[in-house]
Amino acid sequence: MCGIFGIYGHPEAANLTYLGLYTLQHRGQESCGIVAYDKLKGMSSHLGTGKVSDVFKKHFNFNTELPGRNAIGHVRYSTVGDSGAKNCQPILVDYYRGSLAVAHNGNLVNSQELREELGREGLIFSTTTDTEVIIHLLARDREDSLLERLRNVAKKIKGAYCLLLMTDKQLLAVRDPNGFHPLVLGRLGSSYVVSSETCALDFIEARFLREVAPGEIVQIDETGLHSFELQPPAPSPCVFEYVYFARPDSDVFGRQVYTVRRELGRQLARECPVEADVVVPVPDSGTVAAIGFAEESGIPFHMGLTRNHYVGRTFIEPTQSIRSFGVKLKLNPVRDVIAGKRVVLVDDSIVRGTTSYKIVKMIRDAGAKEVHMRISSPPTSFPCFYGVDTPDRKELISSSHSVEEINRCIGSDTLGYLSREGMLKACRLQDGCAFCDACFSGDYPVKFPRLESRLQLNLFE
Repeated sequence: MCGIFGIYGHPEAANLTYLGLYTLQHRGQESCGIVAYDKLKGMSSHLGTGKVSDVFKKHFNFNTELPGRNAIGHVRYSTVGDSGAKNCQPILVDYYRGSLAVAHNGNLVNSQELREELGREGLIFSTTTDTEVIIHLLARDREDSLLERLRNVAKKIKGAYCLLLMTDKQLLAVRDPNGFHPLVLGRLGSSYVVSSETCALDFIEARFLREVAPGEIVQIDETGLHSFELQPPAPSPCVFEYVYFARPDSDVFGRQVYTVRRELGRQLARECPVEADVVVPVPDSGTVAAIGFAEESGIPFHMGLTRNHYVGRTFIEPTQSIRSFGVKLKLNPVRDVIAGKRVVLVDDSIVRGTTSYKIVKMIRDAGAKEVHMRISSPPTSFPCFYGVDTPDRKELISSSHSVEEINRCIGSDTLGYLSREGMLKACRLQDGCAFCDACFSGDYPVKFPRLESRLQLNLFE
């Protein structure tokens, strides 16, 4: 669930890309980078591990370090490949056709097979990302046009990918036929902007034009914007974008995320009612759903947990040890709201259960009489192979525990999940196409070929 941002034809291209990445920081916190193109200097890049503010220090000079009217950027959340410096993006390469910069959001399910195939042909990899697989496939294709090379590569790769590609002449935006993750187009004066979410367009005051359609290639060059079909669309957008990943002020898949999350909370209150004194969200992921729960149930809403906003999202930290530490550093209870009360604690999901246990314990230690956990999505029982870092089903508590067992594990008095039917009803798509909800249902729109992946799902038990 990385974030990508690009702009074509603006004198402050790199600076605006920095602002766009800052707005998309919620989509990845492990590393970030920008590549800019200038007619005199060519391609220049600045990449590093850490958040945007860590990599681009206060006195960083965009005009001298990243000059040019075109730029693309990336914030990384690793799924394939480790989170080290060698895997920072965008990846910039020089080959016989010139320079090429690529930023990628998503996950290929057949990257290992393709990597092995390319390795047997003698190709050398400098990263462990599936993005480099795409670059090698593009470089070895014999078509002269980058557009045609992309079409040929699309026939070989399987899975989720939103891509930004930049050469000395053009910027291309590509979205996989399933449209798993969002990608949008905007306009800032005479410049075109591409972003993972609309919140970044709003921040730089760009006008939203439309989504990049599933299976579409958008080519932007000095003649303007041109649209081509990559492959026939088969839309199955990721429902977890609504549940957790996207910012509530973004419009995703045709609807504002805030409105959808509020309806998820309302539906949760209908399905899992409880007698209580106060509704408390787990900020920030459960806040909007908790508002909906409180509105539907009539139970007062209060911010009973205060979040330290200088700490990142614990779910997308790469190691369990950091996640455990992050929960304590990130949240603190408001005792006057909680003490002596029957508390409904609302969150978006329970993945491993360790975070929920610590939060429930916090609420109890603050004097709560009862703690009733309510989750605005179904049990997360299956790993995602399209961009969320849950590769092994054994890590998911609901894959091996019943709802009542999970309730005992996290220490709540009662636990209620939103049903799959209730979630899909709240998240309805305007055009009627079906969501990808594989993490809840086990129904994968794009099949994964490797035996190891099937074993990770325990399909042979």
